[in-house]
Amino acid sequence: MDKLTTWDANPVQAFKEFIATSAFAETGRRLRADGSIRVLSPQSAKIYLFMFGNLADWLHQEGIRFSAVKQTDLLRFIDRRVKGKRILNSKIAYRYLRLLERCYEHLELTPNPAQQAILGVDRAHMVKDDAGRSLSSEQLERFFAALPAQAPQGRPSTAFAGWKRRRDRAMQVVIALAGLRVSEAIGLLVGELGRQVALDGSILLTITPDEKLDTSHEHTVALPRAGADELRAWLKEREEMGIPGQLVFPANLTGNKMTRKTVYVQMRATFERAGLDLARSGGRTLRNTFAKQQLDQGASAEELKDVLGLALERSAADYQFTQVKPDPAA
Repeated sequence: MDKLTTWDANPVQAFKEFIATSAFAETGRRLRADGSIRVLSPQSAKIYLFMFGNLADWLHQEGIRFSAVKQTDLLRFIDRRVKGKRILNSKIAYRYLRLLERCYEHLELTPNPAQQAILGVDRAHMVKDDAGRSLSSEQLERFFAALPAQAPQGRPSTAFAGWKRRRDRAMQVVIALAGLRVSEAIGLLVGELGRQVALDGSILLTITPDEKLDTSHEHTVALPRAGADELRAWLKEREEMGIPGQLVFPANLTGNKMTRKTVYVQMRATFERAGLDLARSGGRTLRNTFAKQQLDQGASAEELKDVLGLALERSAADYQFTQVKPDPAA
């Protein structure tokens, strides 16, 4: 069975085997300082497998064999939309095409459909799309004012009526004021909260990879007084409710883990109530806002790397050299 037939029969398995070989590393043309080829990390392999799986599912739905993919097919894939909004921003779309370019190069398919599609991508738009988006001080105040109410409307039916509203409120405040990823907030553990309150009312959060995505790196960040007050009020209620487990923001009374989709929906609702641009109504916008505030206060790339929990200083430098633009009001 030749390579094309193998990839057509089971593209995901063929790709999984391909990325484990030196052939994949060679297509990337990424060399270490000593001239040796960079080996793919387990974290990167997991991301690539996820990306390729998305494409394979789409090809199956479209009835297209992997070896028969054309440039127009790939452009349709990266331009998919839901309610008029693109599923993939242009930077991620470009990464998909670059990954597929390596696959078709390995298969010696000429012309390379991914390479052709790359030539059709609006790179100028990609640069603009790649720019980080953040909230201005006034917009951030509007976001906080639009958070879920602390008390339920009307007469409460039980002692803890509306507890999920207060959980969501506290979580969104922590994400905004500590610059956490959504996955880090979902997986935040009680043991990661500092027990000592600083003179300014802040508390330290020590974020570990436990219960989070494996892209999270251990780091410590100060949650300022406004966030600390919200968090302590929620923790007191959580304790009184007797919710088991260590998750600070559990999904239910049995202490299960929340989903990212649930957090996204609740956060989007806050953006909508605040009258802010829904095109960037997510945790990334709040994280960008936190990063911009750190830079405005004089933080260096090294210091920003530490408080954001980034693996590389150059990742933090992206926040310095990328134009971070305030979201316009809706």
